[in-house]
Amino acid sequence: MPDPFLDAAIEEAGLGLAEGGIPIGSVLILDGNVVGRGHNRRVQKGSPILHGEMDALENAGRLVASEYRRSVIYTTLSPCHMCSGAILLYGIPKVVIGENRTFLGAEDHLRGNGVEVVVVDDQRCVDMMTGFIESRPDLWNEDIGEV
Repeated sequence: MPDPFLDAAIEEAGLGLAEGGIPIGSVLILDGNVVGRGHNRRVQKGSPILHGEMDALENAGRLVASEYRRSVIYTTLSPCHMCSGAILLYGIPKVVIGENRTFLGAEDHLRGNGVEVVVVDDQRCVDMMTGFIESRPDLWNEDIGEV
């Protein structure tokens, strides 16, 4: 069954790829509505921290604590420690992950801190990341801190 929120995150990932960046997208959902959309823009903005989840949170603007606690964040790829830290900081109770085969982030840390983690294992996400990693291993390794 299609998930329009995962579809929106995948659309964001595609935008990142089209801009010459890393194809990771994210959306923040509050009460069933998209309130923030984003994609990894480290390359485009020359930023060390602008991962997809961080961009979605930034684009959502300031929310009050009770709103974060009612939200869900979708991401096409398992969130790294930095993005997981932001999820924990704001008390976001649920993360829906497109895939974690190409990169396994801090899912255990999220779960250990009471966050519901749902891994969809969407083949579109796997294919997008696999293709990117094969074509740009240098950029991928930089993004995950390997270089």
